[in-house]
Amino acid sequence: MCPDFIVPDWPVPDRVKAIVTTRKGGVSGGAYDSFNLASHVGDDPGAVAANRASLRAILPGEPFWLEQVHGTEVVMPETGSGEPAPPAADASCTRQPGAVCVVMTADCLPVLFCDDAGSVVAAAHAGWRGLCAGILERTVDAMGVSPERLHAWLGPAIGPEAFEVGDEVRTAFLREDAGAAAAFAVGKEQGKWLADLYLLARLRLARAGVVRVFGGGFCTYADAERFYSYRRDRVTGRMASLIWLAP
Repeated sequence: MCPDFIVPDWPVPDRVKAIVTTRKGGVSGGAYDSFNLASHVGDDPGAVAANRASLRAILPGEPFWLEQVHGTEVVMPETGSGEPAPPAADASCTRQPGAVCVVMTADCLPVLFCDDAGSVVAAAHAGWRGLCAGILERTVDAMGVSPERLHAWLGPAIGPEAFEVGDEVRTAFLREDAGAAAAFAVGKEQGKWLADLYLLARLRLARAGVVRVFGGGFCTYADAERFYSYRRDRVTGRMASLIWLAP
C-alpha cells in the first residue's frame, strides 16, 4: 500500500520540503491500522519498523525522532540521529540540508516553520500544556531569525468542536493572555469549555511576531478514516509531521 501524505499548501521556497502522514497506507493492524509510526503505543514493533522504513525511503535522511514530553525544549538534529535514544524535547530546528525535523501527534497540534529565505526549518509539538508554556515562542527563538521573516503551518489537530477542557486549562491560558478568551466556547457541562487549539496557536504566534500562518481547519477527532485521535480512541497510533531543507 502507498502511504497517504498531506503536503502543506504555503508560499515557501522550493528547497523547503514538508509532509504530514495520515493513518492510511501502512501495515499495522487493529487499533493501529495502518500507518502508525510510534514505537511507544503498544503496536507490533515489526509493523512500526516497516512503516518507518516506508517513510524513510522518500526522505533525504533518518527523521530526528523525539521523546515528546509536553514541554518547551528545542533541539538541533543531525542527519542520521534518532533512536535508540531520542532526546526528550518537543521541537527541533535545523539549518543543515537533509536533516529531517519531525514531531508525532494524535490530537496535539503539529506546527512547521521555515524562514522566507529557506535557510532554517523547524517542527514543534504543541499540545495544550506545551502551547501554554511557550513551545512555539521557544521554537521561534531557536530559529535565530526575525519573526516577521517566518512562515508557520498548522497541521492536523483536534478541532474546536471536539476539544473539551476544564476551567484549569482556560485559566492557564488567560493568565498568559486575556485575549485567549476568544479561543474558548462554553461547553455542555458547567466548568467545561471547548478550546480552539488552532486559534490559541495563532494568538501565541502573533504575540511572538509571526503573522504569516497557514493551515488549520483539520479535526483529528472527527475524521476517523484519515487521522489517529487519542481522545477518541485512547489506544491508537501516531501521525508524523516532517520538514527539511533539500540537500
